[in-house]
Amino acid sequence: MGKYIFNRIIQVLPVIAGVLIISFVLMVVLPGDPVLSMVGERYDENTVAIMKKKLNLDKPLIVRMGIFFGDVVKGDLGDSFITGRPVTKEILEKLPNTFILAVGAMVVAVLVGVFLGMFTSLFPGSWFDKIIMVLALTGVSAPVFWTGLVFILVFGVYLGWLPPTGYGGIEYLILPALTLGLRSAAQITRLTRSAMLETLGQDYIRTAQSKELSWCKILIKHALPNSLIPVLTVIGTDFGSYLSGAVLTESIFGWPGIGRLALEAIMKRDFPVVQGTVLFMAMMFICVNLIVDILYGIIDPRLRAERYR
Repeated sequence: MGKYIFNRIIQVLPVIAGVLIISFVLMVVLPGDPVLSMVGERYDENTVAIMKKKLNLDKPLIVRMGIFFGDVVKGDLGDSFITGRPVTKEILEKLPNTFILAVGAMVVAVLVGVFLGMFTSLFPGSWFDKIIMVLALTGVSAPVFWTGLVFILVFGVYLGWLPPTGYGGIEYLILPALTLGLRSAAQITRLTRSAMLETLGQDYIRTAQSKELSWCKILIKHALPNSLIPVLTVIGTDFGSYLSGAVLTESIFGWPGIGRLALEAIMKRDFPVVQGTVLFMAMMFICVNLIVDILYGIIDPRLRAERYR
């Protein structure tokens, strides 16, 4: 198992290097002068020269890239042009809010998706199965911003059950978590159903039935664990995107997370914050997918064996 994990980490390193290079090049090729964004319309050449030296913009491109890589390794993503605060500190302040939203959305997605997918696989072709599949298709197709606005209109404005926007107690978490989670729940429902139908037709399931094991034990102990690989892929991908910042959801509901921070930085042309959030989002996505890849080997030992054939 240790060798398997080590190999997966080694395979991720080139991806991380690629992300760093793209993040640096992105800021180089973007239109606009970061120095002019900082000093404003009224400036003199001496001030511009001082700022360029401070930002290392007077150095060759390859030297600037080396400095950027070194700063990233030290956790230094520069300072915001707007607030003057370290970008790393601003991101870390927003991270707990994004993490709370991501966990809430994933709890909704897993509980609803796995339960409905497992239950519909027991009654394929029934009216219940058809209704759930239509709802799942609708959930996958509906844009997040549309779902969020509908929830705000219905539960926040017309019924007044929940606050439509803002950040505070758990009542503020429900609507954005449902908006994010139900879309993932629709995908998980479809995948779980498909994987369970395939698994329930396997010989070892019939063997378990011949031993007169209860259906509950067969489903939980034998069928569900062997159906989790494709489901785990969706869970990992979606959770990684949630941790990277759900830009639309956080903006619609006024949730102070990383996605909203990135959007505001883009609108204000705050280049260091844009670069820092993009880099952070990519790294979070890579780390979550690495964890999922390792979980594959834990859930299904056959995958580890195939790596070393």
